[in-house]
Amino acid sequence: MTLSPAFLDELRHRTTLSTLIGRTLKLQKAGREYKACCPFHNEKSPSFYVNDDKGFYHCFGCSAHGDAIRWMTDQRGLPFMDAVKELAQAAGMELPAMDRAAADKAERAQGLVDITEAAAAWYREQLQGLAGAEARAYLDKRGIKEATRKAFAIGFAPDGRNRLAPALAPTEPARLVEAGLLIQPDEAKREPYDRFRGRLMIPIRDQRGRTIAFGGRIIGQGEPKYLNSPETPLFDKGRTLYNLDRAGPASRKSGRVLVVEGYLDVIALDQAGIGEAVAPLGTALTEAQMERLWRLADIPILCFDGDKAGQKAALRAAIRALPLVQPGRTLRFALLPAGKDPDDLVREGGAAAFEAVLAAAISLDELVWRSELEEAGALATPEARAGLGKRLRDHARLVSDEFLQRQYLAEFNRRLYEHFDSLRSPRRFDPGQRGPGKGKGPFGRPFAPAAPPPPELRAIADEGIDRATVAAILAGLLRHPQVIARHAETLARVAIADRQLGLVQQAMLEAALIVPDLDSAALATNLRQDGLEPFLDAVRRTNLAFSFLRGNAEPERAERDLGAVIDQVVAIFEVRKDQAAATRRFMETGEEADFLEQVRLRAEERKLQDGFAALAGDDGAGL
Repeated sequence: MTLSPAFLDELRHRTTLSTLIGRTLKLQKAGREYKACCPFHNEKSPSFYVNDDKGFYHCFGCSAHGDAIRWMTDQRGLPFMDAVKELAQAAGMELPAMDRAAADKAERAQGLVDITEAAAAWYREQLQGLAGAEARAYLDKRGIKEATRKAFAIGFAPDGRNRLAPALAPTEPARLVEAGLLIQPDEAKREPYDRFRGRLMIPIRDQRGRTIAFGGRIIGQGEPKYLNSPETPLFDKGRTLYNLDRAGPASRKSGRVLVVEGYLDVIALDQAGIGEAVAPLGTALTEAQMERLWRLADIPILCFDGDKAGQKAALRAAIRALPLVQPGRTLRFALLPAGKDPDDLVREGGAAAFEAVLAAAISLDELVWRSELEEAGALATPEARAGLGKRLRDHARLVSDEFLQRQYLAEFNRRLYEHFDSLRSPRRFDPGQRGPGKGKGPFGRPFAPAAPPPPELRAIADEGIDRATVAAILAGLLRHPQVIARHAETLARVAIADRQLGLVQQAMLEAALIVPDLDSAALATNLRQDGLEPFLDAVRRTNLAFSFLRGNAEPERAERDLGAVIDQVVAIFEVRKDQAAATRRFMETGEEADFLEQVRLRAEERKLQDGFAALAGDDGAGL
């Protein structure tokens, strides 16, 4: 089917936007427009306006903007074609003709929807009848209120092999088999029988709110505890998320989406006022389901049990997500108390108890690190440490975005160095020995390894360090590899913009991790084995006159100067960052104090540059 621009323009023209939006949002007349509190972010004063003449809505608070079709996709969560179909039907417009095969498929699918909707209605009737007494008692025990039961259309499938087909007559049994409601035995002569028997029935809906499948929970004893519909022309369990139709609008308002394990967790959270929860359908979260989640929020929160099985499931989800993450698009993980599920938490402590767990959610990289570290055990041998490092690097290399992959590699290396540093003897790796005075850095400043550097320092080369200086630092590390461990925290965080030199830096960090007492020859061999020989030669050819690059340099002084250069580079860019901020303030305010701060910072930068030049020697260049 092809939708021409003329067709879409006519569809927008025939749709009164205020009427469409007014179905789900209370609008107030404001001159020739309408206004309301924005559905896309929380606000107390209306900043969301609807203009029928121009055919668009706009929020002056969060900049949400769109037309009728955009409203259906963004607020209702419908796919584009479903949004167009629904608007066209309301406007009395016929969609362009499909080819015959597509039309037959659509007609057959709609027939199955009619069947599943009829089955859902019958199951709801059974819940209210005599046969549903045990199911109602179970819902009472779980604390699921009558209003919640209606909202989620919960029903009951009575026990018996031939209850549904007579109730849905004259629908042919073969169509009920196709819809996943009956099971056809292998023996062709035997009659099909009910798939769901003696179960609480929970309809599974698509984004448009149409029933496409069911989840059945056993009442009392029996296996399996949960039984889902099989794959059908309507239902693809790997692409469907339970409660997506209701959670979509709720997540756009709250700005988040939550993933829990089961239907009843979703229902309990909704009843507690947390409506943005969904659940996979008896399988691990798939790539297609993650993509659906990212349409709702940049950082979905996945909730797992805090026990070992839950942690393993969380790690599997994290590893599956790594090839898909992008800058600004990732996952967080909320680990529940062992033995507790979301339903337990909200029944015992209300929504606040569950919100407390969400507030402690950890990032994807933190989840991978914790899981692998716990799995690795004591790390008493070089092989064990190398194995942990290799697994973490393998995970990081799953990330498809090149820059983000380097950030993951750097972050895992930082964590490894910090962890191994705590296991080593203070004599070898005491950060307090990095400069004059115990507990001081190279310039007498307090050493604070726990404090991460500001984001500006993670891409120093992007901010202006010339390639020659970067090469000189790497050449110094090649000559004096013991300095790598002492400055690992800083080095692991710095993402070098030059990709070739970045590879050398990364390989150096990895080699020093595996072999703590690394010497220059072993480091060079390791770099050659990693295929970095051409870049290694480029590093060695640097012509800056740092003391640590001279063949006859006194080792102690060379190591001290190399550490000082690394710290000097960081200090210069801290000043530059502050100077940029002072410049912005002065341009905005024109205040003399901001101007004087600018002057002071420039003088401080010149002083630092002079110190750098002194370290670089007569042939050195400033940054």
